[in-house]
Amino acid sequence: MGAAPGPEVPPQLARQLDLIFSQDAFNIRSPQLKWLNDGDSYTVVEPESGGKAMVIAAYDTASGKRSVLVSPADLTPPGAKEPLDLVSYNWSPDTRKLLVFTNAKRVWRQFTRGDYWVFDGGASTPETRLYKLGGDAPESSLMFATFSPDSSRVAWVRANNLYVEDLATKRIVQLTTDGSADIINGTSDWVNEEEFDLRDCFRWSPDSKSIAYWQFDQSGVGEYTLIDDTESEYPTIEHYKYPQAGTTNSAVRAGIVSAAGGPTQWVKLAGDPRNHYIARMDWAGNSAGILLEYLDRLQKTNQFIWADAASGDPRVVAEDKDQAWIDVSPLDWVGKGEGKDFLFESERDGWQHVYRVDLATGQPRLITNFQADVIDRVGIDAKGGWYYFHASPDDPIRQYLYRARLDGKGVPERVTPAEPGYHQYRIAPNGRWAVHVFSAAEQAPRIEIVSLPDHKPVRVLYDPSELSRKVQPLLGSNTEFFKIKVDNGVTLDGSIIMPRDFDPLKKYPVLAYVYGEPWDQTVRDVWFGDLRLFHGAIAEQGYLVVSFDNQGTRAPKGREWRRSIGGAIGVLSSAQQAQAIRALAAQRSYIDTSRMAIWGWSGGGTNTLNVMFRYPGVYSTGIAVASVPDQAHYDSIYQERYMGLPQDNKQAYHDGSAINFASGLAGHLLIIHGSGDDNVHFQGAELLVNKLIALGKPFDFMDYPNRTHGIYEGKGTSLHVFSLIARYLLEHVPAGGVPR
Repeated sequence: MGAAPGPEVPPQLARQLDLIFSQDAFNIRSPQLKWLNDGDSYTVVEPESGGKAMVIAAYDTASGKRSVLVSPADLTPPGAKEPLDLVSYNWSPDTRKLLVFTNAKRVWRQFTRGDYWVFDGGASTPETRLYKLGGDAPESSLMFATFSPDSSRVAWVRANNLYVEDLATKRIVQLTTDGSADIINGTSDWVNEEEFDLRDCFRWSPDSKSIAYWQFDQSGVGEYTLIDDTESEYPTIEHYKYPQAGTTNSAVRAGIVSAAGGPTQWVKLAGDPRNHYIARMDWAGNSAGILLEYLDRLQKTNQFIWADAASGDPRVVAEDKDQAWIDVSPLDWVGKGEGKDFLFESERDGWQHVYRVDLATGQPRLITNFQADVIDRVGIDAKGGWYYFHASPDDPIRQYLYRARLDGKGVPERVTPAEPGYHQYRIAPNGRWAVHVFSAAEQAPRIEIVSLPDHKPVRVLYDPSELSRKVQPLLGSNTEFFKIKVDNGVTLDGSIIMPRDFDPLKKYPVLAYVYGEPWDQTVRDVWFGDLRLFHGAIAEQGYLVVSFDNQGTRAPKGREWRRSIGGAIGVLSSAQQAQAIRALAAQRSYIDTSRMAIWGWSGGGTNTLNVMFRYPGVYSTGIAVASVPDQAHYDSIYQERYMGLPQDNKQAYHDGSAINFASGLAGHLLIIHGSGDDNVHFQGAELLVNKLIALGKPFDFMDYPNRTHGIYEGKGTSLHVFSLIARYLLEHVPAGGVPR
């Protein structure tokens, strides 16, 4: 049951796919910008003048005056011939020292384990000018090294224990000693990392005397096994803890420990630590206590709890509830060092809004007073009294910069000029400057510095004109955005890319790209990079590439839009996806409904299965990559957020899982999965394979050995995946316009 050979990929398409996925010909290099002096200057990593080696250069933000702060020689250890391979860097709060991350190793999704070096430009000897942290720790074993606020020490994690190193004496203090395979201090277990983005799970106190940290106890959590059949003569096995929906979670607690060492003061939280989450935690604006978000397992109630650092005694300051689910909020403090008020996000009034809460009284005050969603926080100008955020009140496929007064007076105002597309910002601490990234569906990102609030361009950091010229042959037509009505009066956003030589008097085949779950949108006026180039190259072969965002996707259309999918993951999305393509075909006579395919990755792969199984005949071909056929086999935090516990909602889990509708398959189906996927397990693909075999359904299957959820590891892998998708499409949905 391997994927059939099919036709060869046409030479032009093969060359284009090679450029995109093998040669990385269209990548954009990040400048790795760091603000200095509250934003009045910044540093970037760039090639040294006349050479290939990289330097860290400083620029005065207003004038552009440049100076080299760190040269390749500065980052060359004593006795070494080459400088350190700089993965990332951070300045100490006093800007006198540089922390360099190098020799990085991947931990699940990101390269978060490696070696850390400190460069001190003011030191008198080579040994004190550049030195490695960790003493005699094994190579590439430190994680999340972070300067103390007073710049005198660095805290880091190794082997699930937390350490502090004094930079003057090189003395290392081990703050926790119980770290093990099951007890995790200062970093996260698998599922909290994946779903709450918890990785560096410790926080320095503002006075540099204490550290607050998470501890996860994953004993009793179900163990998953990854089998590697290819790296050695006999298979090797990796075990890790992964709580599937409805099973035992890690127990989580928060502690405060002196940076000089000593016992931990645990926060005295109520309730079962295995049935709650500490989704966010930080010092409450000063060193007297911490504020944390304490979320119940069903993720319907989020308590904002202040805890005394000395005693661990907690006090519930505020609470947010939603009968569907709660999305965790970033924590921000208003009033530097005071800890009086904090900001949090809530959808309690039907929109994603920001509230200012008095720490003493817990009384919230709305500061984003308009009928629209806050997409996400950008920054705070405390001196000027402004809260900056992304929003798009009238145009959910685009994004702009807005600001609201921190005192809640007035209504938010738009800062971004009228340039349709997707605008992203990173604001300097002083609120006077921002890194502005602008892109659109056919516009590669332009990166620049702008002044605020007048939004005047100050300096271009990346000019995409050369890249834009190079990608033109792959784009197909410009993306057309449209709206389409489906059942119950719901209007969806859609997009379509056509061949450049499109003839409206002909009929064309369709490739639909789907995601459909709450984590993202596919219909946005933004540069989608390699995915946009792939779809453009497919369009040039003679296809219409379409996409729809059903209800429940992460669009800034209000709470009801996003929460409509609760308890019906897979059901509502597939229904609206089928309705949308039928409605579009009824409007546009050049769509050939006998030649239509659908594909997607992760949640999109799942919805590909759902549409193929539940609505047979709509699409003749489906390509499902890294899908979740049975929701009961996905992780607890994600699946329970939207579907509740499987033991309490057995019918909903049955109705939402594509595997239970596999008997409806009536067309061609290609299932693609990596056997090393730690996120969406190979188990699900094998269960689906067995189900289709039992039903006597023909299908095609491609296993990528040891590849994870992104299926990109190993030479040629990404090129192979996308070439396979293209080949399967060409085989089963013939390309090109035909006379009506």
